[in-house]
Amino acid sequence: MATLFTDMLKGSPSELKKGSEEAVDWFRTQALKVRKFDDKKILQTSQPFRRLQMLSENSIGKMYMFVYDPKHKDTLPYYDTFPLIFPVEFYGDSFLGINLHYLPPVARARLMDALYSTINNDKYDKTTLLKISYQILKGASRFKYFEPCLKKYLITQVGSPFIYIAPDEWDYALMLPTERFQKANKSKVFKESLSMV
Repeated sequence: MATLFTDMLKGSPSELKKGSEEAVDWFRTQALKVRKFDDKKILQTSQPFRRLQMLSENSIGKMYMFVYDPKHKDTLPYYDTFPLIFPVEFYGDSFLGINLHYLPPVARARLMDALYSTINNDKYDKTTLLKISYQILKGASRFKYFEPCLKKYLITQVGSPFIYIAPDEWDYALMLPTERFQKANKSKVFKESLSMV
């Protein structure tokens, strides 16, 4: 199956079992080698099933990328204009999401490994999702890295379709340098996030 990151993932060992520790390690290692990333190419994906105009309760536990322009950006110390999220809760005109970009790669991997403990199946296809809620995340110490990543997003400030990331691409997407922080560099963001954990 062609993936969103097909060109970048050439050479993926065919013997790797989806979701296996070896597969996870391989994808994460490949992603860390990427120095530049063309977010416009992802947003212009020719795969229509990936482009959603709106998220809903059915989107909880699935991964998405999108363009975002915060309403109150003038008062924020920094923000990410290209979030990589797992939606957690919906409120009508807004939603809570875990934006993985707020953590450095090693901490992202730790959080993702903890999130995998909530996965509903091991198919790594369109039926696969994380069984998460704010209560679940708050209630277990293994999810401690989620706190600096939890952000509220206003639907009116979303500036692109939501791009669905298939479960078999999660480990690659989470390590790619797709963060687009404004008003601070990622080193500062990562340092402050880790201080909150």
